[in-house]
Amino acid sequence: MEQQPVRKPRVLCLHAFRTSGKIFEKQTEVWPEFVREKMDLVFIDAPFPAEGGSGVQGKFDPPYYEWFQFNQGAIIAPALPGMQAEGVALTSVPMIKFVMLLSGSKLGGSMFSSPRLAKNAFSSPIQCPSLHFLGEKDGAKPNGIELLDSFVEPLVIHHPE
Repeated sequence: MEQQPVRKPRVLCLHAFRTSGKIFEKQTEVWPEFVREKMDLVFIDAPFPAEGGSGVQGKFDPPYYEWFQFNQGAIIAPALPGMQAEGVALTSVPMIKFVMLLSGSKLGGSMFSSPRLAKNAFSSPIQCPSLHFLGEKDGAKPNGIELLDSFVEPLVIHHPE
């Protein structure tokens, strides 16, 4: 009997504030190949053209985009499993199987107010498996630490940058 090839997990990659999917893809090229080859990374652009300067100007060419005219994909992404569990978002797609967050922050946490749609995203501990990357020099590290309490058994990788 022939075995079916193992399907790689598909990962939706939400870029940072005023960058783009192409820029995020370029940034992940520093990841080890043995990591990248195990995932089907899907990079998309936010729906809104950036309405101001970008922190990556001079390093990456435009165009730059924004998510819902507030900060980063790593702020939206952790709220999505909770919103899906509450039945207010992503109701016509399969349940999110895991989240991987670089410089993640919590909507409704100490830094970012919560849109009405996401008000209950963190009302219960999020059961979705999660991988959190926390950089020692990252200004968003306190937000990432605050976010950890929202997940059941979060896996954390600390890196020196």
